[in-house]
Parts: sequence; C-alpha cells; structure tokens
Amino acid sequence: MRGQDRINTWLPDELLMEIFRRLDSKASRDACSLVCKRWLNFERLSRTTIRIGATGTPERLVGIISRRFVNVNTVHIDERLPLPAHPGRRHVVESRRSSMKLRYAKEKGGGSEDGDSETSCVSDAGLTVIGEGFSKLEKLSLIWVSNVSSVGLTSLAQKCRSLKSLDLQGCYVGDPGLAAVGQYCKQLEDLNLRFCEGLSDTGVIELALGSGKSLRTLGVAACAKVTDTSLEAVGMHCKSLETLSLDSEYMSDKGLLAVAKGCPLLRVLKIQCINVTDESLATVGTSCLSLEVLALYSLQRFTDKGLHAIGNGCKKLKNLTLSDCYFLSDKGLEAIATGCKELTHLEVNGCHNVGTLGLESIGKYCRQLTELALLFCQKIGNNALVEIGRGCNLLQALHLVDCSGIGDEGICGIARGCRKLKKLHIRRCYEIGNKGIAAIGEYCNSLTDLSLRFCDRVGDEALVAVGQGCSLHHLNVSGCHQIGDAGIVAIARGCPQLLSLDVSVLQNLGDMAMAELGEGCPLLKEVLLSHCRQITDVGIGHLVKNCSLLESCHMVYCPGITAAGVATVVSSCSIIKKVLVEKWKVSQRTKRRAGNVIAYLCMEL
Repeated sequence: MRGQDRINTWLPDELLMEIFRRLDSKASRDACSLVCKRWLNFERLSRTTIRIGATGTPERLVGIISRRFVNVNTVHIDERLPLPAHPGRRHVVESRRSSMKLRYAKEKGGGSEDGDSETSCVSDAGLTVIGEGFSKLEKLSLIWVSNVSSVGLTSLAQKCRSLKSLDLQGCYVGDPGLAAVGQYCKQLEDLNLRFCEGLSDTGVIELALGSGKSLRTLGVAACAKVTDTSLEAVGMHCKSLETLSLDSEYMSDKGLLAVAKGCPLLRVLKIQCINVTDESLATVGTSCLSLEVLALYSLQRFTDKGLHAIGNGCKKLKNLTLSDCYFLSDKGLEAIATGCKELTHLEVNGCHNVGTLGLESIGKYCRQLTELALLFCQKIGNNALVEIGRGCNLLQALHLVDCSGIGDEGICGIARGCRKLKKLHIRRCYEIGNKGIAAIGEYCNSLTDLSLRFCDRVGDEALVAVGQGCSLHHLNVSGCHQIGDAGIVAIARGCPQLLSLDVSVLQNLGDMAMAELGEGCPLLKEVLLSHCRQITDVGIGHLVKNCSLLESCHMVYCPGITAAGVATVVSSCSIIKKVLVEKWKVSQRTKRRAGNVIAYLCMEL
C-alpha cells in the first residue's frame, strides 16, 4: 500500500470517528493525530476528557483547549499536580501559601492584594472561561483549587446546566456558590464537598432544595459549619440518594437518622463521626434494606448492638469495613456472618476485641468472600484463617498487617482451601515463615501479586517454591533479611511476567540476582533496590541490559553503586521516568542526558 491512502479514501468520517472513540489511551490518540490533518481533526472531535494542573497559566490554557476540543464533557483540574519547571516556581509556591488570605477576601467581596493581580492558579475568571468554552460539560473536578470562590462557581453553574458531577474537594467556595449550583444544575447526581471549609448548613440546604431530586452521591468531610441540619434537609429532599460519605465531629444521630429514614435507596454508607451511636445503625438496618457497602471508622460509641441490626436487616451487604471500632467483639461479627451471607469484602482494622471466633463465623457462613483484610488484629489466630480456607474457596485477595497471632498454620489453611488466590500482602507478621509461603507457592498457582514486607522468618526456601508454582507480576520482599540471591534467582527464572520488584533492605542480595533478573524478567518496569549493600555497578549493568521497559529505579544508600551505575541506568533505559539516588552520585553528563523528560529525584546524604 506504499504510496496509497486507502484508509482515507475508503472509510467515511463516521466510521473513522468511531475508531478514534475506541482508542484506549492518550498515547494512541496522540500518535494517530500526527498522521494527517483529517486524523488530527478526528482526534480533536473525539476527545471528551481533559486533565490539567491548576498552576502556570491555566485560564489561557483552558481557553485554547475549549476552542480545539469542542466535544469535551469532563474537565479535571488539580492544584496538587507537579509545578512546571520554570523560574517562577518559587512565586507559585508562595502564592499557594497566601491563597487562604485571597480566598477570604473574595468571599467577603474584596479585591485582590496589590502585586497579586497575576495569579498562577485557576480563579473565578477561569471558571467563567470553562463555563463559556465547554457548553456540554457534565463532569467537573476542582481538587484543591484554592483561588475559586462563589462568584466563579455561580458563573459556571449558570452556563453549565447539564452538569451531573461536581467535585469541590478543598475549594473555599461559600454558600452562595453552592446555592447557585442547586438553582441551575437540576441534573446534578454526584457532589463532593470534602474539606470545603467555607460552607455552612445554608448552602447545603439550598443545594438539597434545588438539586435534591437528582442527587445520587454526596460526600462531606471536615466542614465545621455543616451539621445535622444539613443532613435533615438531605433526608427530606434527596430521596434518590444512593451513596453518602460523612467525616465530621459535628454530626450525630439526629442527622443520620433523618438520612436513613428519608433515603431508602441508600446503597453505600461511609461514616467517621464520633458522635454516632447504635441508634443510627439500628435505623439503617431497618430502613436501608438495599445497603451493599458499609464503612465505619473510629466510632467510639458503636457496639455489637449496631452490627446486630445491620445483620438482621441489610441482607444485601457485600462490603464491610470496620476500623478502630474498639467496642466491637466477636458477637457483632457473628451477627454479620449469619445475616449477610452475600458478603464479598471484609476489612477489620484495629478492632482489638475482635478475635478468632468472629472470623471463624465469617468462614462458616460467608462463602462468597473474595477479599479479606486484617490489620492490627492481635486476638485473631490461626484457626480463623483455617476456617476461612475451609469455607471461602472464592477468596482472591488476603491482606495481613501486624497480626501476631497468625503463623504458618493459618497461611497453610488459606493455601489449601483458597486456590484462586491472586493477591497476598503480609506486613510485619513475624510468625509467618517459609512453610506457609511455600504452601502458597504449591497450591495457589493463580497468584500474581505477593508482598511480604519485614517478615523476618521468610527466606529463600519460600521464594523458590513461589517461583516454581506461580507466575508473579508484582513482588515486594523489602526487609525480609533472610532472602538472598537464591530466592530472587528462583523468581527471575520462574516469573518472566514480573513487572515490579521491591527488594529494599536485603543485605544479602548481590549482583548474581541482578544478572538473573535482567535475563529472565525483560518486562520489568519498576525496581526498588535501596539499602542493598551488596549490589554494585556490575549488577546494575546486567539488570538494565535486557530490561528496556524499565521506568522507575530506586537506588538510595547502595554503597556499591557509583556514578557509573547511575549513568548506566539513565543511558540504557530509553523510557526511564524516575531515578531515586543520592545527589552526589549524579554526574553533570548524566544530568544533561536525563534532561527534563525524566521525573528525576535527588536526595542528599
């Protein structure tokens, strides 16, 4: 077909446009747009989402983008994105520090201070540009965009009446802006108000009155002036609410009771409110029968009585998180197990009175369980995991952190019973050793993600079994001091699909393992070698020789790796994006070669 353009000749615009819509990555779309002007136009017409930082000259950038990409309906602006590398960097950082003062002045109607007329962050003028430029806007995300106020939000709401999703996390907008959203955006479904310190009950009530009928998802956190009064308005006007996330010390049973009684379609409920008691959970259990996800964080006045109500009423519950609920015991978890048999995800974190008996009940009754996380649970022992292994053969992910009562016996029970296990993450469980992990390698052949951080009893024998039985994509054995070359060599020979590897703080790991990894794992994208004292420039050279896809390499505090080794990584890996190393190991030539394309981090000793 050389010299002929049959694609453009034969395919109509409609078909080419559909092809562009199905391209699954920005890189693919960008590459296609370079073929010819016709394809460039198709790429512009098919682009529906843009994501930009809130620093630099964002308002001018938004204006340009709106003219080029006319079908954009989703805009993400995030002030946390990295600052551009330019001489004005310090000015940008300092302008952020003074942003609270500017926001307050705008909310009060005052002008900006002298010398601050040129902002490097999105402001009210930027929101006006967004409203005028993106007439089809349906989803807007403004994450920690510090210089916008009610004035800009009102202007945008007036112009973008088809808005369905609005994320204002960390924005200092006031009640008039939120009221305007309620007045003009009658199709609004998703609203995030986390860390919106300028809001009070007045704004939330006006929002509920205006957009309550369409609202499906609401998140509120750290808003000191938003109280139970707002939740009462939500319960009264937001009858279709399905997801509610609350994190506040200013809300109590009064507000949550109103939501539970007024929003019967509630499916997801996440609460971190220290004043909420069993009374609220009892009402949720009797009124919110469609509840599927429940997350309870740091509820100091919540007991087994609340979980009994959930178990008795919420038969569709699939996902349960219990974090730092100190007054829960095995009886509460038993009520969940016997009542919520469709449970698929369970996390128990820091609930010190939950022990082996409660988890045994989960194993006996919750046969659909696919993910289990036990964090800082000192009273849970081996028998709990043995019972999980017997009853939950669909388990695919297990997370264990600081569970001193769990050892090889429990892990062997999981290995024999949960042969569909794909992810196993263990951290600081000092009773788990080679026997348990070797059993995982023998029976769990679907395992692709293994993390064993600071498990002192795990050594080479365990990794040899894993290398023989599993084809890992991700491995983290940082801090497992008994692991040396033999274990990593077994992984290199048995896991050719390995993508990421963390072997930090392995004092016995040397160049032999690096050579085997370079030979056997050509798909590696991320390697963390920090604090590995035996690895030298020779090992690094062997590692990067065949790992052409390497994007990230951490080599901090590796005395055997010199400036020559760092230069080898930079010069051999054409798509490297991040190298973490002491500053003094980077030569001027390496700095010039790295340029601005690499996200390069330096650390002083």
